[in-house]
Amino acid sequence: MNAVSMDAQGIVIDGKPQVVLCASLFYFRLPREQWQERLEQVRASGYTCVDVYLPWNFHELAPGRWSFDGRRDVAAFLDLAHATGLHVIARPGPYICSEWDGGALPAWLGLDPDLRVRQNEPRFLAQVSAWYDEVLPLLAARQFGAGGSVIMVQLENELDFFDCEDRTGYLTALRDQAVAHGITVPLVACAGQGDLFGATGNVPGVVPACNFYPNDDSPYIEEEVRRYAQLLADRGLPLLITETNRRHRTLRRLLASGASLIAPYLQASGWNFGYTPSSGNWGTPGNFMSHGYDFGGFVSSTGIGRPEYGEAQVLARVLEALGSRLALATSGASVEVVADFPTSSSPSALDLHGGGQLVAVPNLGSEDGRARVRDVSVAVAADSCPLMPIDLPLGDKTLTLASADLVGLSDDGLIFSSKVPVTVVIGNTSVELAVGTNLVVDGVRVSVEAPVEVGASEKVEAQDVTVVRRRETEAPDKPAGTHELPPTLESLGVYRGRGTYRATADLAGVDELLLVGASDIVDLSVGGRVQTLAGFGATERIDVRGLTGEIEATVEIWGHANFDDARLPALQLGALRGLGALWSIVDNQDISALWIVDGHWAGDPAPLRSLTGWSSTRVGTPVTYTRRIDTTMTTALHLDGVREPVHVTVGDGEPVTVHAENPWVLVPAGTKQISVTVPHNPSGGGLRAELLSLQPVTDWTCAVQDDELLTAFVLQDGPATEIELPLTLEPGEEVWLDVRLPSLQNGSVVRPEGTQVRVTGWASGECVGRVWTGERPAFSGGDPDVLWIPPGWSGLTLLVRGVGGPGTPELRKLSVE
Repeated sequence: MNAVSMDAQGIVIDGKPQVVLCASLFYFRLPREQWQERLEQVRASGYTCVDVYLPWNFHELAPGRWSFDGRRDVAAFLDLAHATGLHVIARPGPYICSEWDGGALPAWLGLDPDLRVRQNEPRFLAQVSAWYDEVLPLLAARQFGAGGSVIMVQLENELDFFDCEDRTGYLTALRDQAVAHGITVPLVACAGQGDLFGATGNVPGVVPACNFYPNDDSPYIEEEVRRYAQLLADRGLPLLITETNRRHRTLRRLLASGASLIAPYLQASGWNFGYTPSSGNWGTPGNFMSHGYDFGGFVSSTGIGRPEYGEAQVLARVLEALGSRLALATSGASVEVVADFPTSSSPSALDLHGGGQLVAVPNLGSEDGRARVRDVSVAVAADSCPLMPIDLPLGDKTLTLASADLVGLSDDGLIFSSKVPVTVVIGNTSVELAVGTNLVVDGVRVSVEAPVEVGASEKVEAQDVTVVRRRETEAPDKPAGTHELPPTLESLGVYRGRGTYRATADLAGVDELLLVGASDIVDLSVGGRVQTLAGFGATERIDVRGLTGEIEATVEIWGHANFDDARLPALQLGALRGLGALWSIVDNQDISALWIVDGHWAGDPAPLRSLTGWSSTRVGTPVTYTRRIDTTMTTALHLDGVREPVHVTVGDGEPVTVHAENPWVLVPAGTKQISVTVPHNPSGGGLRAELLSLQPVTDWTCAVQDDELLTAFVLQDGPATEIELPLTLEPGEEVWLDVRLPSLQNGSVVRPEGTQVRVTGWASGECVGRVWTGERPAFSGGDPDVLWIPPGWSGLTLLVRGVGGPGTPELRKLSVE
C-alpha cells in the first residue's frame, strides 16, 4: 500500500483520510535564519502542509554551475518542515511562474534559437533533465514513507495557460523522469483556468489539480467548484485545489463544495531578493514585481500575523473535530437557505461519513444578518461562512442543527466558535446561545467561544536617516567587446544585472531614432540628454533634433517574463534582455491610401481604397488590404489607431499579429508588398499607416556588471566621505552610499524617499532588493517602496541612480521602521 493515495473520496496519508490545509511558504524568499520560525507559524495556524516551489534558476546560477548551499539548501528546508510536523507539496517545475524571474526558466535558454521552452522538444527536455537530475533525488529521499514529508510532487505549473503543441508528450516526458528518479508519491499538475487536459495532457499517473482565483464576493463559486469536483470524481480522483484566494470565508466554500486539498496562495509572505522578481503581465499590459512579495496572506512579509491567521486556526479546529467524518464526506443535496444578506446562489453541502451534513452559509455582506436553514432562523456574522452541522449523530442523540463552526467534539460535549449568537438544536430542544455561554442542552454540554482575534502588531515608529557615507569609487565593469549591432545581455553572460552600450552616430539631418525591443530598464543618453524607458520591448521613437555626439545606454534587467504575453516582446516567455536595436529614421512616408481590397464582395478588378476604408455590412468579418511598396532599405511599418489585434503579412511571409501596445512591424529591404487584415468595422477602422526608412546604428562597445560583480564590489572596503541628505543627482548619474541603520528586532524596513531615483540595496553580502521612486512603470506583488534588511544582517549599501523624467533626481532621506 502506498504511503499516500487518492480516490474519489479524498486523500489518504499513512492510512488516515485527511483534508489537507496547505500554505505556500518559499525558502528562496526568506533568510535561512527565518525558515524555522515561519514553518512553526504555519504549523501553529493549524495548517498541516506547505507547498514549495523549487526554482531551477535559483540553483543553476550559470550553465552547469549549481548551488544548493546557504539560502539555496532546499534539502535543509525540507528536513526542517518534516521536523516541524508539516507535510510538503514540492513543485520543481521546470516552470513555476510564481512572479519569479523567468518563471524559474534559466535566462540562457533563450540563446538557443532552436530550443522551445515548455514543449516536447529535445533541446529543452535535455536541459530539464539536467535540472531534474539535481533536484528529484533530493525529493525522492524526502518522500513521505521514506523518512520525509513530501506527499505530492507537482510537474509543471498551469500549462493550460501556455500554447504547448504536444501536452501529452511533454507531460509524459516529465512523468517518466520523475518515476525514473524514484518518485512514488502522487504526481500532480495544476490547471490555471480549468482546462484539465491542457494542464496534464491526460497522462496516466499525473493527477489533475485546479487553481481557483474567484471574486471572493461572487455568489457562483460553489457551482463552478462542484462541477470540477464531479468531473474528477468521475475519474476516481479527489478535487485538489493547489492555489486559490486567501480569505477563509472563500476557503470554507471550497471545502463544502468538495475540495480535499485547499492550498491558498500566498498565506506566508516573503521577499523577492536582488534581481529575482519578474517582469509580469498584470499591468497595461506589463508591470514589475516588487521587492516585497505579499498578497495579503495570514503572515506578512516581515512575519506578522494578520486577522486571517485566527480564521485559519478556527477552520483547522473544525477539520480536527470532524476528522474522518469530513475527510470521507461526499457532495450532498443542497439545503435551501433563505437569507436577508447576500449569499451563495447555490450553497454547498457535504454528506458526512457516518451520517449528517455540513452546510456552508456564506454572508457576503458587511453586516450581520439572519438566515433560515431547515426552517430555523439563525444569526450569521458579516463577512463569514459558518460550516453548519445538520443531523450529526452524537451517540444516542442527534445534533439536528447548529449555526456555527463545531471546533470541539468529545465526550465532554460540543464547542462552537462564533462572533454572533449560536442556534443549537439537539433532538427537539432548540436554544440560542450567546458567545461565552456554557450550557447543557438536552443532556449535552454546549459552549460557545469567540474566535481568537489576531492582528498586526503595533507599527514601529519610523526613524529618519539623513547622514550617510558616500563612497569615492565606483563599481568596476567588465569589458564585453565591440559588436556591429547591440547584443543581448545574456549573450554577454549577464543573466541578472546590467550592461552599458556605447556608439557614435552621425545624427546630421536625423530628427528621430527608433528603438526596437529594448528591455527592461534603459537609461538612454543621446548627446548628453538622458531619458529613462521601461516599455517592455515596445518600439519607441526618440526625438534627437539638435543633438550630436555619443549614444550611451545603461540597460538593467529587472527580471525575465514569468508569463507568456505576446502583446509586447519582453513579456514573452524566454525573451532576452538588452538594448535591442537602434535605428536612425531617414525618411517617413504616409501610406494610408491606395490599398487594394480583398474580401467580402470585393470583385475583380479589386477596388482601391484607403486603409480600413471599405464599406460592408459584414460586421466583424476580416477584410484584407494589400499595398505595393518599393523598399531598398529596412523599413518599419507603423499602424496608427490600432484598437483590436490585426494581422500583417510582409511579402510572402507568415502573418504576424500586431497589438495596440506595439503597432509596429519591421519590413526587410526589397519587400514588394504588405497586407493588413482587420475585422471589418462599418464605422471605419480609423487606421493610418506610415513607412519609416531606417539606417542601423552600428559599432557598439559594451561592458557588463552582473549581480555577482556588483555584490563583490559592495563587500570591498574603500574611502568614503560622510554627507548629509538630501542628495541631488543628474539623470544617469549614480553614487554608492553606506548607511548605518538602527537595530530593530524584526529587521529594518527602509523606505527611500525622493523623486526620480532608483535605489538598489545590499546587506550581509546579498542584494536585498530595488526601489524606484517618482514616475515609474506599474508595480505589483507587495509594497514597491521599501527594502527589508532581515534581523541580524549587517550593513546597508545603496546604489542610487538618477532617472530621466519630470523633475530633478533627488534622494531626500531614508525612513526606517
